[in-house]
Amino acid sequence: MPQPTPRKPTLYTVTADSLVAIDLNPRTRIRPRTKTRPDARNRPPGPYRGLFTVPGTRAFTAGNLLARLPMGMFSVSAVVMIAGTRGSYALAGAVTATGLTATALVAPWTARLVDRYGQARVAVPATLLAALGSLALLLCVRADAPAWTLFACYAATATTPNLGGMSRARWAHLLRGDPRALHTANSFEQAVDELCFMLGPVLAAFLCGTFFPEAGTLAGVVLLVTGMLLFVAQRSTEPPADERAGRTTASLLHAPGIPPLLAVCLAMGMVFGAMEVVTIAFADAKGHPSAAGAVLGLQAAGSCAAGLLYGAVKPAGPARERYLWCIAAMTALLTLPLLAASLTGSLWLLAGSLLVAGMATAPTMVTGMTLVQERTPEGRVNEGMTLAVTGLLGGIAVGSALGGRLAEHASATAGYGVPVAAAAVALMIALASSRRWNRSPRPAR
Repeated sequence: MPQPTPRKPTLYTVTADSLVAIDLNPRTRIRPRTKTRPDARNRPPGPYRGLFTVPGTRAFTAGNLLARLPMGMFSVSAVVMIAGTRGSYALAGAVTATGLTATALVAPWTARLVDRYGQARVAVPATLLAALGSLALLLCVRADAPAWTLFACYAATATTPNLGGMSRARWAHLLRGDPRALHTANSFEQAVDELCFMLGPVLAAFLCGTFFPEAGTLAGVVLLVTGMLLFVAQRSTEPPADERAGRTTASLLHAPGIPPLLAVCLAMGMVFGAMEVVTIAFADAKGHPSAAGAVLGLQAAGSCAAGLLYGAVKPAGPARERYLWCIAAMTALLTLPLLAASLTGSLWLLAGSLLVAGMATAPTMVTGMTLVQERTPEGRVNEGMTLAVTGLLGGIAVGSALGGRLAEHASATAGYGVPVAAAAVALMIALASSRRWNRSPRPAR
């Protein structure tokens, strides 16, 4: 039992005609508490700080960040590596498109296995297989192997688990019964997505340009494997596996409310795919092709900031109503890049308009993912999230093709009409389906 610190005696001395008392005990300054200045220690934590008071959340988030950063690196690294050695952007684009298509087909099955057997048992071998595919692609490029080997190797990377879906599934498990905290967690995850897709291409371009063409792919593999191992090591936060999730024959494509949500995701993907290709074409037409990355980075920065702000406020009304307002705001703001490109032709004004337009992206995606979680049966959350991401990937492929074709045969300025039209289609689908989301109960397993 700790003993109290003994108090030191007071010393007395005489100076001239005065008696002086010297107290050698340490002084402790006590600030009085007032109603206007409460003790900071008694203040409740903020919404984001409160998330990480849950044990284990900081560790799995750190691993998640490491593993998700390569998601924005691999495509750019592959394009630079293949085009730099083979001298063909067409071949590089075809290889990456093949990987995107393979991911759209394989990812839902991987997610179903994750829900059935658990994240640790499935994610690690799936990640290692994807890493081997990337390393095989690197070796085939270095060895000047036939072109078909590049397609086969990059298709093998489709087994990469959906890190965002697994992380959101953990938050849903830890914060069940607390919709406000889950809203904040979903907003944080969306901001992480934007941050990774903003920093990933920049890091990949830096590594490939500074060191050697394969540096981006190699660094991405190391980050992916390291981050995944750290992520799955946090077993205390892992949601329990549900063996019935993989055995059921019922597809989530037929679950009430899910098909229109996936259709909206498809349209949203068209927005993102077209915006990227058209912005690159516009910057090239203005004689500043190297500025395209920075301009697109502003759009991601606006989305990231809006996502964090959206997560800090209490959501008002049901998710289905907020979803409609978010899509409507996104449709309206996407007219700004079209107006900036057509009326001024200034790349800098376009960059500012993309920064503002990007602010509607994260709130829309956060609310959409919330609806997906509400409509997905328990035990299959990761599969539902992955289906939504698959819809986005399919839309990105379609939007890239439409935007690129319009930019090549008409003009880059006209290409900015594709994101506006796609957002308007998403709004019409959401309006037509809002009553169904209202009536449909949460489906059973």
